[in-house]
Amino acid sequence: MKFFNLTTLLCLFLTSCGTVSIKKEAQTDLIRINQVGFYPNAPKTFIVADTKATAFDLVEEATGTVKYSADLSREKNYSLAAEKVKTGSFSDFDVEGTYYINIKGLGSSYSFDISSNLLSLSLLSSLKTNYYQRASTPIDSLYGGIYARPLGHPDNQVAFHASSGRKGFTESTKGWYDAGDYGKYVINGAYSLGQMLMLYEQYPQVIGDRDLNIPESGNGINDLLDEMKYEMDWLLSMQDTDGGVFFKLTTLEFSGMVMPHMTNAQRYIIGKGTASTLDFAAVAAKMARSFPDQAYADHLKQAAESAWKWALKHPDLPFTNPKDVKTGEYGDTDFHQEWFWAASELYLLTGKETYLSYLLDTAVEFNYQEGDTWKDFMKYLGAFALIDQSEAKAKTQELKDLIIQDADRLLEKLSENDYKQAVDDFQWGSNSDVLNTAIIMAQAYRWTGDAAYLEGVHESVDYVYGKNATGYSFVAGFGTKTPMFLHHRPSVADGILAPIPGFISGGPNYDRQDKNDVDYPENVAPMKSWEDVVPSYASNEVCLNWNAPLTYVLGFLTTEAL
Repeated sequence: MKFFNLTTLLCLFLTSCGTVSIKKEAQTDLIRINQVGFYPNAPKTFIVADTKATAFDLVEEATGTVKYSADLSREKNYSLAAEKVKTGSFSDFDVEGTYYINIKGLGSSYSFDISSNLLSLSLLSSLKTNYYQRASTPIDSLYGGIYARPLGHPDNQVAFHASSGRKGFTESTKGWYDAGDYGKYVINGAYSLGQMLMLYEQYPQVIGDRDLNIPESGNGINDLLDEMKYEMDWLLSMQDTDGGVFFKLTTLEFSGMVMPHMTNAQRYIIGKGTASTLDFAAVAAKMARSFPDQAYADHLKQAAESAWKWALKHPDLPFTNPKDVKTGEYGDTDFHQEWFWAASELYLLTGKETYLSYLLDTAVEFNYQEGDTWKDFMKYLGAFALIDQSEAKAKTQELKDLIIQDADRLLEKLSENDYKQAVDDFQWGSNSDVLNTAIIMAQAYRWTGDAAYLEGVHESVDYVYGKNATGYSFVAGFGTKTPMFLHHRPSVADGILAPIPGFISGGPNYDRQDKNDVDYPENVAPMKSWEDVVPSYASNEVCLNWNAPLTYVLGFLTTEAL
């Protein structure tokens, strides 16, 4: 049964709770809530840490009037956060507006909206971060506003590193900077494109031709495709003449915290291997199915099949950093996921028996594990595409059953976990783990219509926007308390206090590989092993493959939550 406090009982005798006014308490981050807000029909819950209070009020921001009141739950122990907490819910309140939670004697929450147009701006901003990561071009003020900057890294005279097997120089322009550094990496670029292309395949109208305000806007092609083509063009330049694909384009060491145009160290094309070649094959095939320009699509198809043929000749060639290279390694020695993803996308593109035979003869398991998802999530991308588009019904039904079982496991984990997210092992990029589990639950919802999966996606988004043990919304510029000191070179060096909006911070990382540079509290809890400081590359960096799942999930909810 529901227990009513005095304010709630009073509301029952009045026309609306809006006739009761209260004094707003000082804001406190002990009330952990989605600081962006909620869709009218979504679950609406929050968590209060370390309080003896027993009730809360939902207050309209503009008038200071109470619109809803209820009791908090009994106290629970959240071991991952090292906190004693209570929860509150106002899920049955659906009136659009701007509100805050007030708890007498404790404080008020940050303000949030209830709106049917809740995440549209968040979606566009998360996607436009890729524009701000463009190499080989200036960011013009017409498109970048205050974050305009000169051209960085033209990459028209890139040296072949000895590990590439080539000599001399080449041109390898365009592409996105991978993270807080200025490297460009094939594996992570292809993987991130794969997640965003999935959004386009499933919801092609979620982004329009003029929505992003990028140089290509208005050219008759969806802005999402236009932005992805900028990265795909660079990936094409990383394919060798024999079909194999080089691994990365970086300097030998990371640069200092300076603007792109202030770096002048020689850049190199480094390595070549099975993982980079298969990921390229997969995403080129996937892009070929979506891009409206037939000549470009044909070029992608040829490049994808050429890469597959090279991989058949070099099926187990790993990449490791040469001794003189200190930039990101993205090392991987198990290529089963890459083979499955590439075969899936090439089969859907060509219909050829060679790719189908590989898929039918290959068994895959789906048991999402936190950490290094750029190694393992590729098989999910392949399976999602096959289930949605393949005529091989027996195989796709098998895959669907396995992924729904995985989604059920994640949903159960979410229901039991602190702060209601399906992650309990906080590794590098843990926020992307939260979002990737949301992607799995989103597919289960698309296939079954079961609202429990949709609620799981909502809970995951609540977590990244503020309902977490840090009290921060992890997405820059969205919420009241958001990261201000991201480990991101342009945001540090541009002289502007606020970072580029839409970037998601990596999130709590209990390994704290940067603990020699960052002053973490003694005995910090796993869910709180995060610091909003520039040196925290282990918890507060940005990365393509962390923003890509954010973009997908926001696009999914923008379409499905209404």
